[in-house]
Order: sequence, then C-alpha cells, then structure tokens
Amino acid sequence: MTARRVRTRIAPSPTGEPHIGNMYAALFCKAFAEEHNGQFILRIEDTDRTRYVPGAVQMLHDALTWLHLEPDEGPLTGGPFAPYTQSERLPLYHQLAEQLVTSGHGYYCFCTPERLAQLRAGQEARHEPSHYDRVCIRLSSEEVQERLRGGVPHTVRLHIPHEGSVTFDDKIRGTVTFDAHTLTDHILLKSDGYPTSHLAIPADDHLMEISHVIRAEEWLSSVPYYVLLYQAFGWQLPVFAHLPVLRNADRSKMSKRKNNTSVTWYRNQGFLPEAIVNFLALLGWSHPEGKEIFSFTEFRHLLTLERIVKSGPIFDTKKLEWMNGVYIRQLSVAELAERVQPFLETTTIERSYLERILPLVQERLRMLSEVSTALEPFVRDPDPTALPFATAIKRVPLPELRQGLELATAALEQLTTPDAGQFEERIRTLAAKLGWKAGDLFMGLRVAITGSSASPPLFAFCEAIGWGRALHRLHAGIDALPTR
Repeated sequence: MTARRVRTRIAPSPTGEPHIGNMYAALFCKAFAEEHNGQFILRIEDTDRTRYVPGAVQMLHDALTWLHLEPDEGPLTGGPFAPYTQSERLPLYHQLAEQLVTSGHGYYCFCTPERLAQLRAGQEARHEPSHYDRVCIRLSSEEVQERLRGGVPHTVRLHIPHEGSVTFDDKIRGTVTFDAHTLTDHILLKSDGYPTSHLAIPADDHLMEISHVIRAEEWLSSVPYYVLLYQAFGWQLPVFAHLPVLRNADRSKMSKRKNNTSVTWYRNQGFLPEAIVNFLALLGWSHPEGKEIFSFTEFRHLLTLERIVKSGPIFDTKKLEWMNGVYIRQLSVAELAERVQPFLETTTIERSYLERILPLVQERLRMLSEVSTALEPFVRDPDPTALPFATAIKRVPLPELRQGLELATAALEQLTTPDAGQFEERIRTLAAKLGWKAGDLFMGLRVAITGSSASPPLFAFCEAIGWGRALHRLHAGIDALPTR
C-alpha cells in the first residue's frame, strides 16, 4: 500500500440539528488530519430526500466553526473535489453503477416495493435474517433489456459472492471478518436515481482521496460492502478506524430520547466550545499522563488511532458541567464578560460594573446560562417581604437577630470610608460581644443584603454593589423582619 497524504472526513446527513456524535467524529478526524499535515473534509450525504431539512447544512458548518473544528474543504468552503454534496454528484454514481453491471459486480433489479415487503414479511415469519432472494439476477439479458426499454422502474444491486469471507483491518478493532453468506445484495442505485450509502460513501471516499475513514462503530457492518466495491473497481482501500459509539448512562446508544444530542442545545446552555472538545476527546481515549484538562493542540499531538478503546463511553453530562466550570474559571474577567453577553439579553449591565461583579460569581458557574440568576442580587434589590429570614432565625431567636442586625447597621454607618476588610472586622467583633458565632450574624446580614441564604462572599458583595446600597438593603430588611 503506497503512502498517501492524510485526508479525513465526516459525512453527516442534513436531517436537523447538528448531532453531538458528529462533532465527536469530527474532533478525531480534524485532530488526526491536522497533526499529519492533511485535510479534514465536510461532505453532505443528502440522498434520502424525504429526511432533508433546509438550513441543516449551514447549522452543521456553524457547529463545526463554533467548536473550532472548521473543515478545510466542504460545501460552504469549496475545494478541489467539489461538489461536496451528494445530490450534486448523481452522474458520477450512475456511471459507476453502470460499470458494476457491465463487469458483473452489479445487476438490475425490477422488484416492486410490494414484492420486497412481502419477501421481508415472510422471512420475519420464518425467523430468518432479512435478505434479498436474487430473483432478478436470474433474468436473461433479453428479459433485462426488454424491461429497460419498457421503462420498468428498477434499481441496481451489488452482486455479493456467497462463498468465502470479506476481511479488512481496523486501526481500533484489529482484523475484522464477515462471512460472505451473511451479506445481502444491497441496493446501490435507487429507482429515483439517487444512490444509497453503500455506493455513494465508498465512491466519494475514493474520488475525494480520503485516506482514513474515522467514524462511529455503528457503520462497521457496512464496511464489507465497501471492500467489495473497492475490489470491483480496483481501488486502494482507505484506513478504517471505527470509534466507540457514545452511550447513555444505561449503556444504550446515545439518543435524544434520553440525552441532549443537539450541539445547538449545548451552545444555548452556555457550554464553552473548548470544554466540549476536551470532554469529547476523553470519550474513547485517555491522556497518556492521566490528565483530564488539556487543549485541542495537546490532544492533536498525542492522538494515535491505536490508543482509542473499543468499548462505548458514557456521555456523562455531570462531568461535562464540571469540566465546563473548570474552563469558565480559567477565563480572564474581560473574556468572561464578553462570553456572557448573549446570556444577559434581558439585563443591561454597564461593562465596568459587570467586570467588577463577575469575579464574585465566576467560581460558582457551571454554564454561562446561569449567569443571569447569579448576577440577579447585584442588579436588582430583593423584595423585603420575601426575604428568607427563616434560615437565620433557626440560628438565632428573632429578638436577638433584630438586635444584632440593628447593631451591625450602626457599625456600618460609623465607618466613614468603609471597605470589606473593615466591615468584616467590625462584624466579627460585634458577634464576639454578643456571644454569637460570627456565621450566625453573617447569615442574617446575608439574607437582608443579598436576598438569599447562599450568595457570593458577603463583604465583597457589599463592596461591589456599593456601601450605600448595602446599607439601604439592610434597613429595608430589618423593617421587614417578622414581629414574632
């Protein structure tokens, strides 16, 4: 096998929202191609016209771009092997199908959908594997030509040798063998003139000079058909590497019924693209040093196809949230302020104020979509009548709590130029005089000033919103304390 330049591809169908599984395959394809100075291609398989969704190609391209997995060639970027959309390549498939018929590796099938449905029903009733019975291969050449001249609808099927086996190597799974008698004469060209994937995929891989077919394990059973086609045409086989299929927590194949599969959903929830890329890299592969946080560049340098495992990895959303939080904490304040902008559409916050308060919530964020809720206490005074004082009253009886808050208010008013350190020192001293735990007094202040029993660091919060505003909230909170 002669050495070839590395060219990888993904070939999704434009049937709706871009699937996270496609991005998983794209990551490995992009990293492998880039590390070997090759090209990564986006090709669109749109031959099933009943499932085609307008705009889906743009969504796929946008998802790849957002994850920084931009293709080097594709329908929207162009390239030397255009067109990259199968519905625009029909003459090529027709020509190849005719070559197969001429060489005896394919044949015309005139079976109607009704006959094929009856055939499948009978096989199911007898508990037989579904397969075509080859009735049309027994037609004489005269019968075939007569039906063609008569315009009888027909398909082109692959002629499978039913003796021996089909063997190929897979970089992840080793040597794989299929017994020929378990294969069926699949349709290659449909009666509507569109190819099936059994013809279009291997044909396009060859014509676009794809060197490495890196894709999901679920496609493994299609490879023997590709091998037979490559052999029929005398083409050089690509390198195959079938990635483990992403799984739900119950080990079932990841699907939108049990998990969120749309890339758009993850983007709208505020997951960072670099966190998703890092997370996907760990599904089926592990860092040689056991690291969990690493960049795409580091992954690219370390990736080998042989290191990818066979077993299906669990798509653990909780782990992704944790990892996303790690990446959020690594952002500079200015960069975080920029990234949260799309999630603050209903809240107008001056940029300088935003950058002052973001560090106080950055540690707690798992997703950018949580930012509006996290910043709510900084931008809107709490409703005094709805303050959760019950939490504080559990720690300190109501009369004592009122007294403590009034004394804390007086302490704050006595500070001419208050800062977080001074105020905290005064409050700790006051708690000691009252014989309280400092945390008990902090809780009452927290509820009154932030409107919550859980909030960012209290004294830094007061400094961020302004001491005058904090004092105003404190007075309002005391006034709203229940009488008994």
